[in-house]
Amino acid sequence: MNSDETEDCECAPPQAETSPVGGYDRIHEESDLENTEASRMKRAAAKHLIERYYHQLTEGCGNDSCSNAWCASSQGFQRLDNNAAAVKALELYKINAKLCDPHPSKKGTTMNHKDMHPVRDDFKDVNYLTEEKVYEILDICGENKDYSPLIRVIGRVFSSAEGLVQSFRLSKPHTKEELKSLQGKDEDKDEDEKEAAACSASAMEEDSPGSSSRLDGASSGDNDMSRLGPDEVSVDIDAVRRVYQRLLSNENVESAFLNALVYLSPNVECDLTYHNVYSRDPNYLNLFVVVMENSNLHSPEYLEIALPQFCKAMSKLPLSALAKLARLWSYYSAVQIRRMMETFQQLITYKVISNEFNSRNLVNDDDAVVAATKCLKIVYYANVLGGDVDKEHNEEEDEEPIPESSELTLQELLGEERRNKKGPRVDPLETELTVRTSDCRRPLIPFEEFVNEPLNEVLEMDKDYTFFKVETENKFSFMTCPFILNAVTKNLGLYYDNRIRMYSERRITVLYSLVQGQQLNPYLRLKVRRDHIIDDALVRLEMIAMENPADLKKQLYVEFEGEQGVDEGGVSKEFFQLVVEEIFNPDIGMFAYDEHTKMFWFNPSSFENEGQFTLIGIVLGLAIYNNCILDVHFPMVVYRKLMGKKGTFRDLADSNPVLYQSLTELLEYVGSVEEDMMITFQISHTDLFGNPLMYDLRENGDTIPVTNENRKEFVAQYADYMLNKSVEKQFKAFRRGFHMVTNESPLKYLFRPEEIELLICGSRNLDFQALEETTEYDGGYNRDSRIIKEFWETLHSFAEEQKRLFLQFTTGTDRAPVGGLGKLKMIIAKNGPDTDRLPTSHTCFNVLLLPEYNTKEKLRERLLKAILYAKGFGML
Repeated sequence: MNSDETEDCECAPPQAETSPVGGYDRIHEESDLENTEASRMKRAAAKHLIERYYHQLTEGCGNDSCSNAWCASSQGFQRLDNNAAAVKALELYKINAKLCDPHPSKKGTTMNHKDMHPVRDDFKDVNYLTEEKVYEILDICGENKDYSPLIRVIGRVFSSAEGLVQSFRLSKPHTKEELKSLQGKDEDKDEDEKEAAACSASAMEEDSPGSSSRLDGASSGDNDMSRLGPDEVSVDIDAVRRVYQRLLSNENVESAFLNALVYLSPNVECDLTYHNVYSRDPNYLNLFVVVMENSNLHSPEYLEIALPQFCKAMSKLPLSALAKLARLWSYYSAVQIRRMMETFQQLITYKVISNEFNSRNLVNDDDAVVAATKCLKIVYYANVLGGDVDKEHNEEEDEEPIPESSELTLQELLGEERRNKKGPRVDPLETELTVRTSDCRRPLIPFEEFVNEPLNEVLEMDKDYTFFKVETENKFSFMTCPFILNAVTKNLGLYYDNRIRMYSERRITVLYSLVQGQQLNPYLRLKVRRDHIIDDALVRLEMIAMENPADLKKQLYVEFEGEQGVDEGGVSKEFFQLVVEEIFNPDIGMFAYDEHTKMFWFNPSSFENEGQFTLIGIVLGLAIYNNCILDVHFPMVVYRKLMGKKGTFRDLADSNPVLYQSLTELLEYVGSVEEDMMITFQISHTDLFGNPLMYDLRENGDTIPVTNENRKEFVAQYADYMLNKSVEKQFKAFRRGFHMVTNESPLKYLFRPEEIELLICGSRNLDFQALEETTEYDGGYNRDSRIIKEFWETLHSFAEEQKRLFLQFTTGTDRAPVGGLGKLKMIIAKNGPDTDRLPTSHTCFNVLLLPEYNTKEKLRERLLKAILYAKGFGML
């Protein structure tokens, strides 16, 4: 932004030092040209006078007998530091104070501004930097032991968007190989600096004097830009890193970067918000690349003002620029990615702990936290792209769309469109980069490092979910950046989404019954017999899936025939447990059990039709939808396939480790595979009933030998057959049933495959110490009651299996919820004095009703009997 425009733009604060550096092209009226020129000349004259006052205050006129009170050469003058002298010089200019005439120096030469201060004035026209120029100024300052010229140059260039964009230019764009080499160079800091300086010098020679001080369409940098790829920039990143390494080790100049960033950021934010500078000059992105290479950005001095302002400016970048930054940073090493991640994380944590956020003062309204989170998203996707990414091997979409509700016509009649009719949202940056989190097998740094726990603790999830659904520009939702949320917080967001959808379906059903005059049925009711639970439940679900799939999104209400239990959640838990036990019974033959891995896998030879597998998918979806944990044991590849990724060779490691080991040995074999192993592209395996099955991986596979050259293809096709082709029909039906319940849910948007497993199965790690700390008491009991102390001593002494039975008895499941047992709100209530009655429980509300037994031995005996023989529901 040039000096003329600064007066017209309220967003731009005063520059660190007025300079003749030109700005970006602005459209002016021809009639204003003369006034503009006159104004420029006046400012130049004023600048010259202020500089003379400044040098008079700091250096003096050279006359030892000077009587000017505002001259450093006069007797009794109190020395001023540079900042105070600059302020005073401006005051003297305003009152037209006396200026001393030049005085002959002690050496006898005429006092000339250039002669007295050769170091200061030699660099006043440096408006952009190269590595060579920085080292030149640094050496001169070191010889004179005066770093003020370097500080002024840094202040001028690093506080100016124009100067910074032109600095450290490459003579030619990075190649992809050079970008990849940045990873190695991060750890190697001893490269030859002279070669890099020569490279920067050649870049400086390429730019004409005009283009070095003005960014316009005719600059050589812009011409180079047309040849830059989607992940290339015109800045020499290696040179920038070497310069920072030299300068940041010098305490005299470290603060100059901080002050410059404070001046720079508001102007950049204004440029991006109102002037659309990136679309006219994509080299503007160089500015952010250069600043982010500063390894001190996370230090406390930056956290208060400089870094928050810079994050706000970066968050204003258009989507294409954000994507380009992510692609560029994806070539960085894990060390560099972690440094940038920690920079933004530190700002978020600092702002969270230094403010008191609550339901009235939302963290969503803090501009610094929001901006830092948006910047962290760029680093997150760079981390994904830079990791081990597999954009191929995607599952095919369902050929038949999920049927819509028959109530859709009524909704349209009432003027209410079905929310998310086109399915769950997709992150725009993810779309721009054509990559999904599920595509990444192994990121550069673990995904868990992007979670900010202090933020999760203060986030009001009910409010955040509202902002997520409304999608207004003035309210930010952290659910749009799920990487920063832990599984507990995301699970709470999913809970709100499911509950609101249930209430919506219930309301629509009521309206539908009023209009159509049909019987009111606001719940998904299942009445089942314990001895025929599979037949009763699956037949009912099959009818609902065929007639009106929208009913699957109603709140589940289970009733066991002949039992008095009212379903407030606990009956549903037991229903799911019993269904899962039946479905995964090896005698049924729908799933095969691996004794080695303790996992279940789809039986490719199952006699059950596809509809049965669809119903199993519905059950899994209903469990998530109704916040119930299931005791299922699938390998991780099942959850990856549910998220849209096919199984590959790597997935055999946990689903079939024996086969994985064999194929790995085949790939690593150093001899002749064809002669020594004599295997072909025809494979054999046995079904669940022990019958041998043959399959040709290629046409006429029995005649095609596996060789050293084609063994990778053999392994890939073998894995593809075992994980995809052999169970294609079964899995597609299973996935279709799952999506019938979850197709409108933000499940895929919020969770990674490993988190989906945690959501469905809960945690196997049971920390009963955490459960004790969070348990509440009622009916006269408290933490210090004798019976309570004896109860916890007894429970902690139980074996692992007995602890699981207790958990099953009290909560309806033997798994811990997402976040562990500490997130389980259990209540122990008094159920009368000493008696022979057994303890009882309300599994719907995680309540244990415990009589006040006289002895610890009786407590243990009664509790064990209760948990070992508990089955069924009754009314107390």
